[in-house]
Amino acid sequence: MKQVRIAGTELVGSSLALGGVPIGSKLDREASFALMDAYADAGGNMIDTAEVYANWLPGETSVSERTIGAWMKERNNRNALIVATKGAHPRLDAMHKGRMSPQEIGQDIEGSLNRLQVDTIDLYWLHRDDRDRPVGDILETLNAQVRAGNIRYFGCSNWTADRIEEAQRYAAEHGVQGFSANQPMWSIAAVDAAKFQDPTLVAMDETMHRLHRTSGLTAIPYSSQAQGLFAKLRNGRLSLDGDADGVAPPYRTGENRSKLERIRTIAANKSLSFTQIALSYLLSQPFPTIPIVGCHTIEQLQDCLTADEVRFTAEELAFLS
Repeated sequence: MKQVRIAGTELVGSSLALGGVPIGSKLDREASFALMDAYADAGGNMIDTAEVYANWLPGETSVSERTIGAWMKERNNRNALIVATKGAHPRLDAMHKGRMSPQEIGQDIEGSLNRLQVDTIDLYWLHRDDRDRPVGDILETLNAQVRAGNIRYFGCSNWTADRIEEAQRYAAEHGVQGFSANQPMWSIAAVDAAKFQDPTLVAMDETMHRLHRTSGLTAIPYSSQAQGLFAKLRNGRLSLDGDADGVAPPYRTGENRSKLERIRTIAANKSLSFTQIALSYLLSQPFPTIPIVGCHTIEQLQDCLTADEVRFTAEELAFLS
C-alpha cells in the first residue's frame, strides 16, 4: 500500500485503515486474526478500534481491543503498527451524557492500554464531543496524557467544524498540542444528517471540507463506502426507487441518484469498479486522507486494496462531487 503521513506528526500510515468493529465479535478470533494478517501482509499498519466496540452485544466488553491486543502480542508486531483507538464515548444507555472529564478520559485510556497490551497509544481519538465542556479543558487533559507517555498524538471523531477550529485555535494560542486528525463520517455518497438515528454522529460537510483544505488537517473517515451503497445499487441488491427499501434513510437523497449515474460514467470510461471509485474519491482529496474500510472477509479486503493505485484529477473529483 501507498503511505500517507499524518500531518504534523511522525506517524506514516498505510493508505487504507482497517475497521475494527467486527473484530472479535462478528468475526471470531481465528477469522479476526486471518483478516488482520492479510491486511498487514498487504502493507497495512493501522486498525481502527474503540473502547466501545462491540459493547452493544452481550458478553465480554471491548472485544475488538482485546482481540487486536492478543493478535499484536502473538504476532510480535506492535512496533510495525500505528496503534489507534477511541474513547470518551457516552455509555450506550445514556448517550445524552458526555464522558469527557479528566477522570473518565484517563480511565478509558488506561483500560485501552491494558486491553491492547501496549505501553503507549500512537493516535488516541475522542469518540464524541461534549459541547458543555470547554475545548481548553479537553485539550489540557489530553496534553497531560501525552506528557505521561500514555498517548503520543490525539484526534477527534464526530466533532463539528466549529469545535475543531476552536480547539486548534486554543492549542496555537496556548502552545499545546492540538488535534492531529479528524475522523468524520464521509464517503462519496450524499448524506442527510437530519435523518441520523444517532444525533451525535457528525458527517463531512462543506464547512468541514474547507477546514481540511485550508489547514491540511488529516482526515481518517469512517463509513467510507456508505455501507457499500453504490456497489449494491449497481448489482441490484438495493434501489433508490420507490421507498428505497434497504437503503439507510440518510442516503435516501435525490443527489445520490445523480451521483450513481456519474459513477457509472467514470466506471465505464476508466474501467474501474465502484469500490475503486468510492475509495479513490477519498484518496484523491487535496489533503491527507486515510479511509477506514469495514471488511468482514479477506475477499472484501482484497477488493478494497484495488483502489490503492487509483487517483483522480481535480476535474474528475469535481465531476464526482
